[in-house]
Amino acid sequence: MDSLMEPTLYTIKGMCILDNDGNRILAKYYDKNVFPTVKEQRAYEKNLFSKTHRADAEIIMLDGLTCVYKSNVDLFFYVMGSTQENELILLSVLNCLYDTITMILKKNVEKRAVLENLDIVMLAFDEICDGGIILDADPSSVMKRVDLRNDDIPIGEQTVAQVLQSAKEQLKWSLLK
Repeated sequence: MDSLMEPTLYTIKGMCILDNDGNRILAKYYDKNVFPTVKEQRAYEKNLFSKTHRADAEIIMLDGLTCVYKSNVDLFFYVMGSTQENELILLSVLNCLYDTITMILKKNVEKRAVLENLDIVMLAFDEICDGGIILDADPSSVMKRVDLRNDDIPIGEQTVAQVLQSAKEQLKWSLLK
């Protein structure tokens, strides 16, 4: 019966980044039927990490999900889809996520750098996938959308905090001259 499923745009069940101890850095789950509670999500992440942290493979089938993953220094990147999902599509999303984060962090992909830039990394998650639908799999176009600088945003669209930060920077540089 599963082979007769209708095609759908909702291909991604979840994406997450774990540290080298298996603790969550950032995770987004898009299908509320798969892991409805945070407790279930964390249990799955622990199980996933225990199965993948020493493996050399790039793909695993676990608890009814196809999961592709990649590790770097002290981080593990995961993209999950259903068992019927095309692994190459999941891999293209994983590569986009990893390459975008590599560009954001200027090739310094490690836990501390991700935590310092967590806001931009979260934005990259949202630009790549929305509600389980893949929006973009090209790292350079994702990077263009998440790499907004305060100077590039019109003053009417900036938040008060951004305007104050910009004013502080201008004042600091005028005093240093």
